[in-house]
Amino acid sequence: MRRLSLFVFAMFALCAFSLAGVFAQEDMIVVDNAVFENPKRPPAVFRHDDHNELAGIEDCNRCHHVYEDGKLLEEESSEDQRCADCHEMKDSGRVPGLMLAFHTNCKSCHREQRKGPLMCGQCHVR
Repeated sequence: MRRLSLFVFAMFALCAFSLAGVFAQEDMIVVDNAVFENPKRPPAVFRHDDHNELAGIEDCNRCHHVYEDGKLLEEESSEDQRCADCHEMKDSGRVPGLMLAFHTNCKSCHREQRKGPLMCGQCHVR
């Protein structure tokens, strides 16, 4: 019985540490797609710190933007929020839906810089 308790505790601890790593941007290895009910593709591979270092991105608000009344607030950052906190599943007219927001933010930068993946399977690796 003691071994079973120890095993259950060890598994719980392992899961807790694993989940903590998923939600820390510094350790992020994939984009969180848990809000999608039936994703058609696996989550996009995205090593947060490696990406930003390679891309030379130092300002968090480059990706973690904040808008108020349709205007970008240059000095504000939403890095303490999940994208789904502002972007719903469907486009609302003023705010793009979550999938469109991800794709627009990432792909438009990749096109602009002429670097990085553009095709589905390059980010959503099976």
